[in-house]
Amino acid sequence: MRNRFVVLALVLSAAVVCMAQEHSKLSPDLARVAQDTDAPVNVIIQYKHAVTQKHIDSIVNQGGHHLRTFSVLKGAAYSVPRRMLASLESDSEIAYVSPDRAVTATQGPAGQGPSQQINDYKLQAVGGAYLQNAGFNGAGVGIAIIDSGITDTPDFHGGAGPGPGGSRIVYSESFINGPRDDVYGHGTHVAGIAGGNGSQSSGLYAGVAPSVNLISLQVLDKTGSSTSSTVIAAIERAIQLQSQYNIGVINLSLGTAVVESYTLDPLCQAVEAAWNAGIVVVVAAGNDGRNNSANNQGYGTITSPGNDPYVITVGAMKTENTQTRSDDQIASYSSKGPTMLDHVVKPDLVAPGNEIISVLGHGPLGTKYPTNIVNRNYFILSGTSMAAPMVSGAAALLIQQDPDATPDKVKAKLMKTANKSFPFSSVATDPATNISYTSYYDIFTIGAGYLDIWDALTDDDWVNGTALSPIASCNARTGVVSIADLAGLNVIWGTNVIWGTNVIWGTNVIWGTNVIWGTNIVWGTSTMTGFNVIWGTNVIWGTGNPAGEVDLVAIYGEQ
Repeated sequence: MRNRFVVLALVLSAAVVCMAQEHSKLSPDLARVAQDTDAPVNVIIQYKHAVTQKHIDSIVNQGGHHLRTFSVLKGAAYSVPRRMLASLESDSEIAYVSPDRAVTATQGPAGQGPSQQINDYKLQAVGGAYLQNAGFNGAGVGIAIIDSGITDTPDFHGGAGPGPGGSRIVYSESFINGPRDDVYGHGTHVAGIAGGNGSQSSGLYAGVAPSVNLISLQVLDKTGSSTSSTVIAAIERAIQLQSQYNIGVINLSLGTAVVESYTLDPLCQAVEAAWNAGIVVVVAAGNDGRNNSANNQGYGTITSPGNDPYVITVGAMKTENTQTRSDDQIASYSSKGPTMLDHVVKPDLVAPGNEIISVLGHGPLGTKYPTNIVNRNYFILSGTSMAAPMVSGAAALLIQQDPDATPDKVKAKLMKTANKSFPFSSVATDPATNISYTSYYDIFTIGAGYLDIWDALTDDDWVNGTALSPIASCNARTGVVSIADLAGLNVIWGTNVIWGTNVIWGTNVIWGTNVIWGTNIVWGTSTMTGFNVIWGTNVIWGTGNPAGEVDLVAIYGEQ
């Protein structure tokens, strides 16, 4: 990991490199914790070498408690008295220590939906309405839904489902000591978008891959909350079950604030382990695109682990309740890049995520928002949580088509074939507050474009190498922003391969208007405050989260 970090640093300024070399072993948020008390704090310790009993005994002998050892990291989770933090920083065996951070679902209830059957155009928007007629349904491929669990409804039965009673939920496990059911209502909705067959609606509300097998790994509790260590444990289990259930995709419709570089973040390291094991990892971008608390107009608000360059990070679009996608617009709450600290170009692409109808599961969401219930069996939710499983289902179809496809090939195909026809800008008004938000269709808002499943399946270009998301760099003197791969290691973005930069991103998205790099529009302030939040060297290895704590709850859908 350290070698890749050195490569990444080459595209940043010299000042940033110097500061990065001097970072503390304690994460910025952990370094702020009072260290003169015996009050416990849960931490994740990453070691320089594989965890041994000697490492565990060392922590226990100082008054700590061992909670879990990870196979996907050289690390373990502990509860330690805060007075121990100083000794952890001085331990030569320890590489990095971070708190076991809170993780939350990246969804919010949609606008007031009618309690009756309404239209659903998510598949039409992404060219997926006729996939089953062409034989693409995800059969035989497994998607691990790391969420709040999945309620086993008729929409998850049928096809070649090997689960009990013909269910395509072939494996369920709780990492929060909960029942093998949806304790919140979020996971069932997500699973329905990726792999529901719409049997309770005569197919009207079917998901992208209606014959896919589902692996339910429950990490979110009845409030939609979890911890990094719990999510890492579930990712670890998905890797262990990969061969048994042919798991090709992990869906993570959850996130937490970016506090350190992805090269240090244990959650990012876990998703990279899954990716390197051959599993496509799809992550919601976050719902903080309206956050202007740092005068940055919502830029730099991608959440972890969506900030990792390996994974496919997905933003949310609005279908406008029409069959055509020509009038579709970005959801103004969809988080925007570049990522804080590392400046990775995110999101990678966008997909329908606003007012999405999917399966209603058990849990409090249906009770809390009864007007969002459709036909008693389905429910409306909005957020990048809903956009991510659209892409997870699409990834499963590509794997069904080509079982040997690598995660990099799947990512490259989806990005290269994403539709790149967008307006210059759009304005959305939140009906709850009557506040209007203007969105610009730049690379940090819509990535490589709008998911197009049919074009991805029919594209026959040769793909080789890696598909890491590139890095954005800024000239501090001129304010000009450009993108580059990781010092030539990423062949997908190179100029001498089959796809040049313009093919992946599209000339209108990246170079077309000067708006993309115009500081008075993209960064939203003539005082450069927002610009400095994202690009200023004082925040690269600062002591806090420059964009503020990311709010991932109760983002209402737009009308």
